[in-house]
Amino acid sequence: MKLTGSEIVIECLKEQGVDTVFGYPGGTILNIYDALYKHQDEIFHILTSHEQGAAHAADGYARATGKVGVCMATSGPGATNLVTGIATAYMDSVPMVAITCNVGTALTANVAVPMLGRDSFQEIDIAGVTMPITKHNYIVKDVNKLADTIRMAFHIARSGRPGPVLVDITKDVTANSAEYTPEKPYETERSTEYIKEKDLEKAIELINHSKKPFIFVGGGAVISDAAKELMEFAEKVHAPVADSLMGKGAFDGRSELYTGMLGMHGTKASNLGVTHCDLLITIGSRFSDRVVGNAKTFAKNAKIIQIDVDPAEINKNIVVDCSVIGDVKEVLKRMNTKIEDHNHDEWLAYVHGMVEKYPLRYNEDILTGPYVVEEIYKVTGGDAIITTEVGQHQMWAAQFYKYKKPHTFITSGGLGTMGYGLGASLGAKVGRPEKTVINIAGDGCFRMNMNEIATASRYNIPIIQVVINNHVLGMVRQWQTLFYGKRYSNTILNDAVDFVKLAEAMGAVGIRVTKKEEVAPALEKAMSLGRPVVIDCVIDQDDKVFPMVPAGDSIENVFDQEDLAKKEN
Repeated sequence: MKLTGSEIVIECLKEQGVDTVFGYPGGTILNIYDALYKHQDEIFHILTSHEQGAAHAADGYARATGKVGVCMATSGPGATNLVTGIATAYMDSVPMVAITCNVGTALTANVAVPMLGRDSFQEIDIAGVTMPITKHNYIVKDVNKLADTIRMAFHIARSGRPGPVLVDITKDVTANSAEYTPEKPYETERSTEYIKEKDLEKAIELINHSKKPFIFVGGGAVISDAAKELMEFAEKVHAPVADSLMGKGAFDGRSELYTGMLGMHGTKASNLGVTHCDLLITIGSRFSDRVVGNAKTFAKNAKIIQIDVDPAEINKNIVVDCSVIGDVKEVLKRMNTKIEDHNHDEWLAYVHGMVEKYPLRYNEDILTGPYVVEEIYKVTGGDAIITTEVGQHQMWAAQFYKYKKPHTFITSGGLGTMGYGLGASLGAKVGRPEKTVINIAGDGCFRMNMNEIATASRYNIPIIQVVINNHVLGMVRQWQTLFYGKRYSNTILNDAVDFVKLAEAMGAVGIRVTKKEEVAPALEKAMSLGRPVVIDCVIDQDDKVFPMVPAGDSIENVFDQEDLAKKEN
């Protein structure tokens, strides 16, 4: 059948099973929005307050559902407003397709010369701009190539190590016609082509000879849905398990084998355990600087096994003794059939001793960020999807909420994007409407994209926005306190902004919390309303995240509040 380019875009989205898109219309993309109007019963479009919100929402939708998230924007500033969201998805390996439109290339009765490449109104080379932050991108100038391009974009986005793909379409292509034949989506198979028997055997040999193994889990285990296989593997190896920020939920945070997060704000038990182990089994992690600290001293007593789908990550940040390249779920399946049950009671007792000796602590006399997170865990039973912004609250959410399943902790790890969480919570709630979705934010982060509360109200998306409000840029202030002589340069936000009134002005419910005993009732009320709610939790400006490792230092030098007090005295 013959369809316009705009109709082809919509038909291709339907082919791929897309039920929701997030976007913002404009001049060059109007034809697609006109076609979308005719299919609004099949594809739900959410008009965000800002294109960045659309990109973050598509990202959150993808992380919560495991499907490809889709966002759309017009040319020029519309397209560039997607960039931060695309970069966020790229750094965290999130499957996303961003569709933008650009000025035309064709000569028509109204256009004497092609506009593309002439600095036309709202023209930008968005394919060039996004080249470093996409898995692949396209500019489509021929309507006959449009359908195949979109299909390939979805395939690339979801295959292997997932990531964002951008498709930029010139306006004339959206108006021109071409033959369209429906096709089934490409079947996405798990990456197994690089799994070598000799690599598996070497890894198992190292495991068999280890007396003090430690398992470290990253985001790759979440992406591959390897929770079941990971638990079996950990029990067979009989080893303690730590995770990265992105790895949360891949391994049950309630397990006796779990020791907490690793790295800059990881637990003492995890950081010291990795330092003292003789074998580190790294599963789906790229050894980020926030995890490793000083690369020269990281896991200095251990042989290292790295399991990852991306060959480019092997020996990139840390040189390893053995690697297995392939989808984490598939690799673990194969290893589980070959590994015998081990017993490391003595080593586990040592690590458990550190867990008991160095628990996570906070001031229990007043309202604090950790207390709020613990109450969220209690009230939700640990069954909510938690999204976050970036900073102290993000670390508290990682430390004090026990994640039982993958896809339940959604945060910007690699890029560290302030303003990410609220948009992501909208996408997560739309994708998983049966789940309670709570975005935990600092007041600085919330102010960046708080206009998306209006989006939540417009569509009555009942997300719960919890603001950990300390009237400062908390994490930056923490560094200024510890490393910059308490010179608080431009980190104080002590002004007259009222988040409760702001929420009400945007059509949401606003609740202020200043005491510990008010937290649980506020959360229970928010969960019962079925409306978007903003809970403003006012805490002290000098609350800090501990434990902590200074940037670039060895993770064995992890310190907490007690260590700091001893040093000062």
